[in-house]
Parts: sequence; structure tokens; C-alpha cells
Amino acid sequence: MKSNVCKLFAMAAVTAAISTAAAAGTLDDVKAKGFVQCGVSQGVPGFSNADDKGNWTGIDVDACRAVAAAIFNDPQKVKFTPLSAKERFTALQSGEIDILSRNTTWTYTRDVALGLDFTATNFYDGQGFIVHKELGVKSALDLDGATVCTEQGTTTELNMADFFRKHKMSYVPVIVQKADEAVAAYASGRCDVFTTDKSGLAAWRTKMKNPKDNIILPETISKEPLGPVVRHGDNQWKDLVTWVMFVQVNAEEMGISSKNVAQIKADSKDPSVRRLLGAEGDMGKDLGLSADWAYNVIAKVGNYGEEFDRNVGKDSPLDLPRGLNNLWNNGGIMYAPPVR
Repeated sequence: MKSNVCKLFAMAAVTAAISTAAAAGTLDDVKAKGFVQCGVSQGVPGFSNADDKGNWTGIDVDACRAVAAAIFNDPQKVKFTPLSAKERFTALQSGEIDILSRNTTWTYTRDVALGLDFTATNFYDGQGFIVHKELGVKSALDLDGATVCTEQGTTTELNMADFFRKHKMSYVPVIVQKADEAVAAYASGRCDVFTTDKSGLAAWRTKMKNPKDNIILPETISKEPLGPVVRHGDNQWKDLVTWVMFVQVNAEEMGISSKNVAQIKADSKDPSVRRLLGAEGDMGKDLGLSADWAYNVIAKVGNYGEEFDRNVGKDSPLDLPRGLNNLWNNGGIMYAPPVR
């Protein structure tokens, strides 16, 4: 979910050329090929996960489906590329994918040194720890001397090191290449603790043999704003991906969902609602989209609350609380600029 700073700076040499190459044209390329190429995880329930038939679901998957709905009025016009944490940025830089939507944390280094741009945060998270219940550990402050598993190519390693150093505790890191390998190492008893973002801990726990035998500790040791990433230099494409998320947040705030959007578009006299849904004006032309692109996003994918609930919230196996991901006027920090 995060990336090793040293490896990030090692990639900086190719950034300038890539940024120049990406200066424009992603939307035209996407329209020409007829689909959005979306980089996702190799399988994190609730975020991006494929079933045995290859059908992808998750909040990060829906971010790409919403972009496809905006462009093509068809959320199925997406192809998914599963990527490890180590290879995800290279895939975006090289043009292998159009969007990276892989529970990726927005950090200073990633934003300024890699030729990439973060768009809108679609999930506010934080790093935590999961332990075997039989250890009797109640707090991360009780982990002195623990063996800790995590995934290679993530700044989870750095956050973990900072945490143990800050609290003057020792630990033994076990670093593996893939998240599922880290979870397997933890499940086998190779390590006492597994650490990643708390949403990821909740997701992985659902896959464990006896989920209730594993405890997520209360401490949150980092800030992890997660969201889609695009190549630097193509402002139109960045604006498009960003505003797809913003219209979903605005729709939830206005009480517009996939279930009522058609009726509201037909009946509403509210100018802000009519602008959002393309019933008056043309908010699509500057993005290279149809006037009703936001209507199509909401009708085909839903508002942000619908997306959250079915993938990670109350209607999903994870059953995560909205918390920080609630709307700004309902106790959270999810906020979008107005459409006007």
C-alpha cells in the first residue's frame, strides 16, 4: 500500500521523459482503444479482488468503473491489470495502465518525485497491527521483541521502523514480496504480527482460517490517504479522474443515488442538481465528455456512500464503519468542491 522511499528515488531518473510523453492525450487513447486499463492489487477483499471467474469487485475497482461510465456510459469497459506493490508505479509510468487504483497512499515523495499525480482520496486509512489472539497482546506497545511480517516495496516497513524506534522497542522484520505471502507467513506462525493499513487487516482477516483468533490492535500509527493515481502532465485526464470521484461525493451529499437519479433528473428544479446531472448547462465539454457524464456515473456505479457500503461497509463482509470516510457534514472528512 505504500512504497520504499529509496526505491522511489531510484526511479526518478526516468520521470522527466515519462512526464513529457504523458503531457496529453490519455482520454483520446482510451476512447480509441475502447476501454480503461486499470492497475489494481493482486487481491485485497473490498478494494480489488477477483472471484474464480475473473470478475473484479472492490472500491478501487469501482473507481475505474466510474471513469468508464463517465467516458463510455458503460462501467464494464475496463480491463484490469493485477500489480504487486513493487511494480505498480512502473506500470503507470510506462503507460501499461491508464489509472493506478490500488489502495495506494498519497505521500510527498510519490507526488513530487515519480512523475505521477494523485487525484481524489477515495479511502482515508491508517496503518495498524494484527496479532494472534493466543499471544494475549492488547496493545501495539506490548510488541517489544515481536517478529513482524509485511510486504516488500511499501513504506509500511518505514512506518513500522519509526514506530518501534519511537517507543524504544526491538522487533524482527520479515519482509516478503507479496501481501498474500506476508499473510501466509503470519498465519503459519512464522511471525507474531502482520502489519498493513487497517482496512487491509480487516480484509485479510476475512480470508484467515479462524478470523476470530486474530486481533486488530487499537493503535493507528500513520496517515494513509488512498486513491487513484495518474501520470503527471495530462491535466485533462487528471481532472476527469478527480471529478468522477467528486461528483459521487456531491451526489451522496445531495441525496442522489443510483436508485433515484433518473427521477431526480426529471423532476428537480434545484439548479445545482440540474447542473450535476446534465439537465442544464454543459459541464462535460471541458473534460471531453457528454453533458450527462455525471448522471451516467451515478446511475451505473452509484454515489460514494453506495460504493463504500457494498464494498467495505455495512453491506460487505468487512463491515467497516464509515469513520473518517463519512461525509464532512456527518462526522467525517469526505468533502468535494461544488459542481458549478
